[in-house]
Amino acid sequence: MISVLIVDDHEIVRAGIKMMIDEQPDMKVIGEAGDGQEAVQKAQDLMPDVVIMDLNLPKKSGIVAIREITEENDEIKIIALTMHDGREYIFGALQAGASSYLLKSHRVNDLLEAVRTVSKGEAYLYPNATKILLEDYIWKSAGVRAHTLMNLSGREQEVLSYLAKGYTNREVAERLFVSIKTIESHRSKIMEKLNLKTRPALVEYAAKNGFLDFS
Repeated sequence: MISVLIVDDHEIVRAGIKMMIDEQPDMKVIGEAGDGQEAVQKAQDLMPDVVIMDLNLPKKSGIVAIREITEENDEIKIIALTMHDGREYIFGALQAGASSYLLKSHRVNDLLEAVRTVSKGEAYLYPNATKILLEDYIWKSAGVRAHTLMNLSGREQEVLSYLAKGYTNREVAERLFVSIKTIESHRSKIMEKLNLKTRPALVEYAAKNGFLDFS
C-alpha cells in the first residue's frame, strides 16, 4: 500500500485528490497539509511514501518545502503538482528533490501513474518537462555559464543560487548570517548585472546557467 500526503492550500483540491487516491486499491491518503510549513512537519511525523505537493503555498513555498523534506529523508518521494509550466518552476522543483513534475491540467491517470512510478524510486515527467531538461543540457554543454561567473562575485553567485531555489530574502539572510537589506542589495546588483527585471526571469537564468547545482 502506497501512503500519500497531499499538500495544497485549497481544501477542495485536497478533497478531490484524496477521493481519487483512496479509490485505488494500492494507495491510501494518510495526511493533508495546507501550507509549506505544515507539509514539512507532517512529512516528518507521518513518513509517507509519496507527497503530492503544490508549489504556491503560504508560510513556506513548495520548492523550499520539497528541499527540506528530501534533505531530512530522501526516501520520501515528491510529486510537484502545479498550474505552472515555466522552466524556472520545473528546475526549481526538480533541483529541490522532486521526483515528478505534473500540471493540474493533466489527466487523473497521469497523477496515479506518477504516484506508482515515484514510489518505486523512478522519475516521472510530462513530455514538455523532459524537453526542457534536454534543452538545458544542450545549453550547459555550450559553456554559457563561464561568462556569467566572470560577472558575478562569489557572494552574488551564492545569493543567486538560494533565490533561484525558492528561498525568500529573509531566509537567505538567515542562512548567510547577514541582514535582509544586504540580501536585497545583492539581489539588485545581480539583476542589474544580468539585465533582468523580474524574479521569474532571474530564476530561469539561474536554471539555464547551472546555479541550481550550487549547495
